[in-house]
Amino acid sequence: MKTECTADFVRFRGKIYPCTVSLAADLAGGKWKAAILYHLQDGEKRFAELRRHLVSVTEMTLNRQLKRLEQDGLIEREAFGDKPPLKVVYRLTAFGRTFMPVLQALTEWGNALALTEGRFEEKAV
Repeated sequence: MKTECTADFVRFRGKIYPCTVSLAADLAGGKWKAAILYHLQDGEKRFAELRRHLVSVTEMTLNRQLKRLEQDGLIEREAFGDKPPLKVVYRLTAFGRTFMPVLQALTEWGNALALTEGRFEEKAV
């Protein structure tokens, strides 16, 4: 029997979802969340480093997605210093690291699609 079919809804951290796929998509779905997690898998990064890796994201969108990932417990933010400019780093939490096998599968699938039906580009043009 499928686990996700044992009830009509799933409750997680005060939110109700129609299924476990909706729960997972809310936490790591969308255009930027998985990409941010991908770039944090090898260690902590500062905001500017993430911004360089995600060239087409706006600062406002990146900031909003980082806050959401932090609220959901997938990443943590650590600030150093008493007054601006602060050094701020982002890193995966233990909970965030549980997403890495899923991210690896998505990466492999995306690579296969790019190799068979698309191509890798140097610029977005």
